[in-house]
Amino acid sequence: MKKHNILLFLVVLSVYLVSCKPMPKNENSENGNTFVANPQNVEEQEVKTLEIGASAPDFTLPDMNGNMVSLDDFSKADVLVVVFTCAHCPTAQAYEDRLIKFTADYKDKSVQVVAIMPNSSLGLLPEECGYTDLDDSFENMKIRAKDKNYNFPFLYDGDNEAVSIKYGPTTTPHVFVFDKERKLQYVGNLDQNEKPGTGNAENLRAATESVLAGKPVANPVTKTFGCSIKWAWKQELAGKANKSWEESPVELSDINIAGIKEVVKNGSKKLRLINVWATWCGPCVVEYPDLVQLQRIYGGRDFEFVSIAADKMENKEKVFDFLKKSHSAIRNYIYTEGDNYKLIEAIDPDWNGALPYTLLVEPNGKVVWKHMGEVDMLELKKTIVDHPMIGRYF
Repeated sequence: MKKHNILLFLVVLSVYLVSCKPMPKNENSENGNTFVANPQNVEEQEVKTLEIGASAPDFTLPDMNGNMVSLDDFSKADVLVVVFTCAHCPTAQAYEDRLIKFTADYKDKSVQVVAIMPNSSLGLLPEECGYTDLDDSFENMKIRAKDKNYNFPFLYDGDNEAVSIKYGPTTTPHVFVFDKERKLQYVGNLDQNEKPGTGNAENLRAATESVLAGKPVANPVTKTFGCSIKWAWKQELAGKANKSWEESPVELSDINIAGIKEVVKNGSKKLRLINVWATWCGPCVVEYPDLVQLQRIYGGRDFEFVSIAADKMENKEKVFDFLKKSHSAIRNYIYTEGDNYKLIEAIDPDWNGALPYTLLVEPNGKVVWKHMGEVDMLELKKTIVDHPMIGRYF
């Protein structure tokens, strides 16, 4: 009987301990939210931009904290400004500060701004991200909103783009201004001066003032300019771009100390990223495909990626096989002289020799960034895109 009671006690205790075990956290668990992005295939369809006088289509979309936000949440505002924008587009980035300032200027005038990200990550190419450090994934949207300290809700519509299809934006950014009854009174651009510092959202401000005064908007429809919407059905183009890159030839050339010094000197007219790595270095092979991706992202700009393998020459075939699997269609070298201490001095006398080692070098050899060990890819992207030779705007 005593043995039975002990077993029963242990079973009850086990059930209690399991029931008290904390649930695993997810990306939004700190806020009590569980939204997880899930971009989906969407059938191609005709998309029409809302016409003046049309009612605002309803929506319920997650914000950057995973909270679901609906059209009704803005019911107290006399004017609702819905802006379709994103993180990757240079034009969208060029207008960010103006939109933030507009929101601040009108926060006490019964005007509410809400931004919606309309792009599907399935339709976005790496080559289209050459002016940014971030693509349009939900996670990167959160980073962008934090980096810029957005003072308006930023909502994600990248799963099925159902809301965006109803509104019909054609570019990022694209502005829709609704009155108290949520009838569309203005659709178009913020202003017609893309370059930062040359405009102050004059068209948006004029439309908003007219709606607040109960007057017709003088120019209710204006043309927009910017990046096209990345509808999910544009995957075919993404597939062709990926296939083209994967079929690009991969080459591996020998390089000696004199050649390495020339690489670091950078006699080109491009910002040069140099990565010293080896197949036997775990962090090297883990991060290497992401470094190659940087060539796809920024290769259309004044940028190039050069790799130098520190493997012994007898492992050249192994190095080449890895480069082919990584689709490393860049300038790839393998160090031929074997003396690693001479390699260290040729790359950077301050380097202690630990791999991987990465340098960002301006033309004529000025090192503007360097890192020993696996890089923080977001930090590196920010460094590249914020360099004067690259930049976020046209």
